[in-house]
Amino acid sequence: MKEENKTSRLFNNLTVEISKVTGSSVTFLCALAIVLVWAITGPFFQFSDTWHQVMNTGITIVTFLMVFVIQQAQNKDTLALQLKLNELIAATKGASNRVLNIEDMNEEELKVLKKFYSKLSDLSEKDGNFGASHSIDEAKKNEAFKEILEEKSN
Repeated sequence: MKEENKTSRLFNNLTVEISKVTGSSVTFLCALAIVLVWAITGPFFQFSDTWHQVMNTGITIVTFLMVFVIQQAQNKDTLALQLKLNELIAATKGASNRVLNIEDMNEEELKVLKKFYSKLSDLSEKDGNFGASHSIDEAKKNEAFKEILEEKSN
């Protein structure tokens, strides 16, 4: 278990540093320079298959590795964003804590919840009160929520 955490921490630190470096303007300029040097050397190598293969292989390897770096960074950012949103929901009076782990819901549950919020938006528009705060718990008493549940069961 400790070894897994150490490996995970090492991978995380490595990907953070790689993301910082690869996302910089200096790295872009270096990549642009490599492409220009490659293009300029084309005539010297008579635009041979080997000349093409060098660039294709390099691009393929870098792309393959960057997919993992980007995915790890995206996963971390998404988790951090979810935690921030959870904190806001938990700290907001009247907000429903039931949506704290909404990312764990299946697609069908998310569709039902989306219908509910769409209906709630329609009701707010009819009332002309867009600033009103409504939670799922409040809406359970509301006829609109009951209609959505009935529609789902049909």
